[in-house]
Amino acid sequence: MTTPSTVVVEPADDRNRYEISVDGRLAGFTEYRDHEEQRVFFHTEVDEAFAGQGLASRLVQEALTDVRAAGKRIVPICPYVAKFLLKHEEFADIADPVTPEVKGWLRTQLY
Repeated sequence: MTTPSTVVVEPADDRNRYEISVDGRLAGFTEYRDHEEQRVFFHTEVDEAFAGQGLASRLVQEALTDVRAAGKRIVPICPYVAKFLLKHEEFADIADPVTPEVKGWLRTQLY
């Protein structure tokens, strides 16, 4: 019999990301930058040791729920977040399209 894991998703605002931990170990994160009222998600990663457990989906769902609660909108530059949105239409009302302007702005924030 396996012991159930404790999975926690928390904002790490000082690192501009949301983190997911399993039993206290960092398992993954989704990174963003804030642009006015938009939270621009550009990268999501889950450690190989935690692959196949649905953690990326849980991480993104909880991150987007937090964005909604904060009254912000999302821009899914990250391919995983964009794919998640295709399957989860409940977030369509807070999603903005990826535009060349937002991509250009993000480049100025990252490099």
